[in-house]
Amino acid sequence: MCGRYATTTNPGRLATELDAIDETGSESDSRADGFANYNVAPTNRVLTVVERHDRNHPDDDPALRIRRMRWGLIPVWTKAAEPGVPVKGKPLFNARADKAATTASFRDAVKYRRCLVPMDGWYEWLVEPDAVAGAKGKVAKHPYYMSNADGSRLYMAGLWSVWRDRAQPESSPLLSCTILTTDAVGDLTKIHDRMPLPMPREYWDAWLDPDHPAPATLLETPAPEAVAAIVARPVPPLVNSVKNNGPELLATVDGPDTEKAGQISLL
Repeated sequence: MCGRYATTTNPGRLATELDAIDETGSESDSRADGFANYNVAPTNRVLTVVERHDRNHPDDDPALRIRRMRWGLIPVWTKAAEPGVPVKGKPLFNARADKAATTASFRDAVKYRRCLVPMDGWYEWLVEPDAVAGAKGKVAKHPYYMSNADGSRLYMAGLWSVWRDRAQPESSPLLSCTILTTDAVGDLTKIHDRMPLPMPREYWDAWLDPDHPAPATLLETPAPEAVAAIVARPVPPLVNSVKNNGPELLATVDGPDTEKAGQISLL
């Protein structure tokens, strides 16, 4: 799964790097360091990359666009709890890549609304029996951070939705997204059995194409060599609380048992 991640880019820089249109507007950000977020959690508004036609010129070629979306997909049929506010439901922040095309909440998005979710890396928790005396039957969870060894940005496959209050058709749409997950492969299986689905740059055109379905092969579990550049390293338990948010969350610490846990950091 993928329930937390880190990102330090801002939409303007991302748009320049990708030759994309920044549609995030002049957003305010409550964090002192601007756009960096070291503990992104579900319901946060996150950066996404989509490819869409210009609404006023639908016959023009589609263009890459940077948009903010709520992390946790809201299906279009969701009812409103109050004007302009959807009813709270199951937090759909992840979708299984192997089942999304046949799952009611995601199948339309698989056809028409696919996106990329940029991140520096994501967190996962290694679960082991708690070795503390008197803790029989309990488990200990050790946070790990997965990222490219060279520090380059990761782009994960995602789906997105547009929700509107049907009683207020003129109200502003609410954009939301989910991150696709797949079986972990390679050394990443030592930390968790699931991982977000990476989308290599050579497949972006097919994945983001707004006019055609994506090849089913792009939803398959990648080969181990596709994630060979990703390394995992233990990080402080500070990440366990969403209240903590800073570069100190990425500090390397000693693992619970390097050999046993299969620490695979190259850093």
